Amino acid sequence: MESGPAIFTGSVFALFGAALLAWTAVRSRHRRPVAAGVHGIPSAILAVLAAAASLTLGAWCFAQL
Repeated sequence: MESGPAIFTGSVFALFGAALLAWTAVRSRHRRPVAAGVHGIPSAILAVLAAAASLTLGAWCFAQL
């Protein structure tokens, strides 16, 4: 992968994953729903899995440099 697109894509994935993880943690700590109309625990688990997948993809993009 070329350096420019790999850096941009890795940054986007890493920032999205970190922001989603932080937002989920804050919402869960305040006992607020993570997603509207969904039970708290399943939506928090799904959000954490999506954040982990995004962070993993970001790390993979940075590893391709």
